[in-house]
Amino acid sequence: MKIAVVGVTGMVGKVMLRILEERDLTISTLIPVASEKSVGTEITFKGKQVKVVSMKQAVEMKPDIALFSAGGSVSIEFAPQFAAVGTTVIDNSSAFRMDADKKLIVPEINANSLTKKDKIIANPNCSTIQLVATLAPLHKKYGVKRLVVSTYQSITGTGVKAVEQLENEYAGKKGPMAYPYQIHKNAIPHCDVFEENGYTKEEMKLVRETQKILDDKTIAVTATAVRIPVVGGHSESVNVEFKTDFIESDVRRLLSETPGITVQDNVDVNVYPMPLTAQGKDDVFVGRIRRDYSQQNTINMWIVSDNLRKGAATNAVQIAEYLIKNDLI
Repeated sequence: MKIAVVGVTGMVGKVMLRILEERDLTISTLIPVASEKSVGTEITFKGKQVKVVSMKQAVEMKPDIALFSAGGSVSIEFAPQFAAVGTTVIDNSSAFRMDADKKLIVPEINANSLTKKDKIIANPNCSTIQLVATLAPLHKKYGVKRLVVSTYQSITGTGVKAVEQLENEYAGKKGPMAYPYQIHKNAIPHCDVFEENGYTKEEMKLVRETQKILDDKTIAVTATAVRIPVVGGHSESVNVEFKTDFIESDVRRLLSETPGITVQDNVDVNVYPMPLTAQGKDDVFVGRIRRDYSQQNTINMWIVSDNLRKGAATNAVQIAEYLIKNDLI
């Protein structure tokens, strides 16, 4: 199995490498791919040094799978080139997520929709993945009617420049700004660019991608996305209105039995999810599960996940694992 990692020197690309090392994939050839300035440099994979190649070289090598994390413009230009030589592309950018002809996949929810014909597969947005992973079993049982989502997102979702900005501000140094304002000791209600409707692109991803993954355009979603000065992962306050009523203990049990979900919900001893404790882990953590007494059939939850792992790299690798296991390459 030849696997390419496109954008291997970026934050998500580095995590993809780590996860490929951790998980039990039989890789005959790893093909690290990056921009021209990184071509010829070396990365370490399973204790060996491997040279970074160009996009053109990688296409010529015809990998079985290409994990993309290099930005939307790169994906739009090169994903079709890889697909044309028979490579299955799993793309972490937003380039193909809302394309009607491309599947948007969270393996635990809808990997069974994949076929050998799917040569470009979209990996959802990080904040969407942890949301739908939690909602899917609940939607199946109770029917999700409406969601009100507020996200508290790690600076790692923006990239290396944002991490450097926070570190510089923490140290009292001046440097390049990833955000229009200081992020240290601050919260910025602005993730991605603003659309004409007054919502940011990140907020509308939560709307559109949730409906597509859960295959239900009737679900009403409204979101506010906030960037906060944390590193470990994204947190979400989620208010869910169901079509039918529920028992809180049944919700906890159902989530506890769902693969990839860990319930951390014991307020008597201050147990609840936090980005600090989610960092470096692949599960989605759910807590503060409680009925909303202001209206019928409604529950509140607090959802946390490492946005670089399950929110990006792990989900992509899990898609690759599913394709290999089910002979869809």
